[in-house]
Amino acid sequence: MKRKKKTGLLWCFTAVLVIALTAVLMAGAIRPGIVDPHAGQVYVYDGFDWIWLTPLEGVEANAMKKDDFVWQGRIPSYVRDDYEVLRGVDVSEHQFDIDWQQAAASGIDFAFVRVGRRGYSAGALKEDDYYRQNLEGARSAGLEVGVYFFSQAVNVQEAIEEAEYTLELIKGYDITLPVVYDWEKIYENPDEARTTGLDTHVLSDCAVAFCETIKRAGYTPCIYFNRHTGYYGLDLSRMTDYVFWFALPESPFPNFYYKVDIWQYSFDDIVPGIPGETDMNLLFRPKAS
Repeated sequence: MKRKKKTGLLWCFTAVLVIALTAVLMAGAIRPGIVDPHAGQVYVYDGFDWIWLTPLEGVEANAMKKDDFVWQGRIPSYVRDDYEVLRGVDVSEHQFDIDWQQAAASGIDFAFVRVGRRGYSAGALKEDDYYRQNLEGARSAGLEVGVYFFSQAVNVQEAIEEAEYTLELIKGYDITLPVVYDWEKIYENPDEARTTGLDTHVLSDCAVAFCETIKRAGYTPCIYFNRHTGYYGLDLSRMTDYVFWFALPESPFPNFYYKVDIWQYSFDDIVPGIPGETDMNLLFRPKAS
């Protein structure tokens, strides 16, 4: 009997406590002057954790959702009618000799070809050993073609140097897609990378300097980035005139808060005519309204 009485008292105390806490929370919710600390923010996943993000002014939000894509095996298809969607690869000397006619026959619509890179330790510029062969082979197979430069610029002068080097390499080629600034953080041997710890303002300055040099030459500039660099490394509000190429493999859709134009959805696909693994991409081209 004593245990039953104590149990009854415990339940009574718990009920009173719940009612009291609810009243406090409700009072706080309606009390004048209480400010929501996340007003105007959105809750997004940055690749490592869920964060509250204050959207950048002037940067269009991404309207794509998971239900907009259907996957058949490792191949995603966009099922809405907003865009003409092209499927393509990005390649470098690491793929060696490519049979572009066979790749095109398998359903590849475009290719981004690496034309060169800057070394991550010494910082020397070097052309890609296969870029001429790849540009000529992809165009002869009827593919649309863009190019990218792997940057490790640490200041604006180096970024401009990279852009001018890229322009010299593609002179005389029919480039139908954007020219891409591909700056990537070095994760292997970061102590040897000259870009380790690069200030984000400097990184944005470099990206803009490269792209503006490309634009003045008459080409369409593009920025390549992953989710972490897109949220933390680049001020995308300064780059709204450029094409956004977003890398997020192993995801059911391009899960990024801001609108993207190209989605790199795989790092390791197998494409007929291309030795070994290659990156795969979807390019979203808005349909005329």
